[in-house]
Amino acid sequence: MNESDEGFATNPDAQFDTSEGLHRGLAHYGDRAFSLFLRKAFIKGAGFTDDALNRPVIGIINTASGFNPCHGNAPQLIEAVRRGVMLEGGLPVEFPTISIHESFSNPTSMYLRNLMSIDTEEMIRAQPMDAVVMIGGCDKTVPAQLMGALSADVPAISLITGSMLTGSHRNQRVGACTDCRRFWARYRAQEIDEEEISAVNHQLVASVGTCSVMGTASTMAILTEVLGLMVPGGASPPAVTADRIRVAELTGRNAIDIAKAARKPSSFLTAKSFENALRVLLAIGGSTNGLIHLTAVAGRLGIPVSLDCLDAMGRETPVLIDLKPSGEHYMEDFHAAGGVPVLLNALRPLLHLDVLTVMGKTLGQVLDEHLARYPLFSQSVIRSMGDPVYPEGGIAVLRGNLAPAGCIIKQSAASSHLTEHEGRALVFEGLEDLARRIDDPDLDVCANDVLVLKGIGPKGAPGMPEAGMLPIPKKLAKVGVKDMVRISDGRMSGTASGTIVLHVSPESAVGGPLAWVQTGDRIRLSLNRRELSWLVDEQELGRRMKEKPLQPLRAERGYRQLFLREVLQAEMGVDFEFLRKNPNSATIS
Repeated sequence: MNESDEGFATNPDAQFDTSEGLHRGLAHYGDRAFSLFLRKAFIKGAGFTDDALNRPVIGIINTASGFNPCHGNAPQLIEAVRRGVMLEGGLPVEFPTISIHESFSNPTSMYLRNLMSIDTEEMIRAQPMDAVVMIGGCDKTVPAQLMGALSADVPAISLITGSMLTGSHRNQRVGACTDCRRFWARYRAQEIDEEEISAVNHQLVASVGTCSVMGTASTMAILTEVLGLMVPGGASPPAVTADRIRVAELTGRNAIDIAKAARKPSSFLTAKSFENALRVLLAIGGSTNGLIHLTAVAGRLGIPVSLDCLDAMGRETPVLIDLKPSGEHYMEDFHAAGGVPVLLNALRPLLHLDVLTVMGKTLGQVLDEHLARYPLFSQSVIRSMGDPVYPEGGIAVLRGNLAPAGCIIKQSAASSHLTEHEGRALVFEGLEDLARRIDDPDLDVCANDVLVLKGIGPKGAPGMPEAGMLPIPKKLAKVGVKDMVRISDGRMSGTASGTIVLHVSPESAVGGPLAWVQTGDRIRLSLNRRELSWLVDEQELGRRMKEKPLQPLRAERGYRQLFLREVLQAEMGVDFEFLRKNPNSATIS
């Protein structure tokens, strides 16, 4: 069927509002009319009519990948988003970007997060869309999309893939990846055999979707909803449920509204929005990675995040979510308990409810409307302020001569008998050294020692791998040791637990004090005093620095060269310097 293009050649702008749809971001050929003529000619090759092309265009980011099982439901979500967009009279157009999965990314997914943010930003800028729906899930994809969308500053709304279902192993409910680590630790300790570790491997990931505990993916989904960049209740439905599909359709419908209102992220996200998100990060016992990601996302708007402010908030914000690794339940249970709106209702006295959301309403209005449709009921997964899982926030900030720029500990998942501890350092110079020696039966180690791993910071690895949860040396695991104080300049998975000090800054690879710690040194951890101290004098430190000068980090070419040149430290979000916006006067207090 051919449609008439009468009048197109002489007055192409007559058919469209020049600020919308296909008129956006025309390629530069020196002739605007010709640019539009070419664009329409090519897209009509896909079978579009003029009526379809004369509607708001909603881009849909497709991050489906055979290497990303967390996004295995992306095709179904795209179909539902398309349906929602068309129900509201819009034109959905999907397009691909980089997709990264934690377990399938070498050297690390964090190494690729900034690259994905660039890809996301530039594809949004380059292609004509009035709003964009961003489908993400596994760990670094959601922050990468938020970073890119905020830098592009176009109307945007997030849709996450959702958590996987839990499995069952010998009458135990199991789910990735806290239980992955628990069973692997038991296997290393020779508490279970090869047959059982193989059997549980079949059950830990029972469906497509993200980790079923309060890992980084779940954390970022919740924080995105709190920031107001998602439909209410959109963070918690599991991946393979009808609820998740309905959220996708609703997201498509709302994309039309934000497109018509031209509601850009910069028009409603403020320092108070990020303060809410930080407070919720503390209240959910969220992944320590959430702090790095929030810092990077806020940095794209020029909003600085202060570690001291985070720690102050943590002293008055208890953990309210009873989910692994800080509790006992899974994301399915969080969703069944009412999800983010129920959590926000419990935190009302501590939140800025006057901040705006992508819905065009305040957070308080959105919350009240949602709870009016879905009233509160008795449940035990989301606690009240008077009955917390842990009395303070999940994350605490430590300072001292070993971490002049700060470091963090997930106190809600630490062993209470180790949070006030002094011990002898056992140092590993990097990941290869760790792998080579940690299971040596002759390793000189005892349970009171402090395990120290260097060289896994932003530049050192590169990409700050999630290796901060050093394995318990096998000789100790076999006699029942379950936890030790562990210190590194790297990260750990949000699914991990233990008395683990992370993000030591400056990192060892750029000359942080950690670089010169030696086996036998004494290290003191005091959670009460928020202290991490290296008990060595300045004279000895000076001598070591002269004897062991830093080796410069170099890459011959490519993305690694860019990464090493531009990446910032943990307290700056591990973003690239040139991607951040100059800090504005708005600060998180």
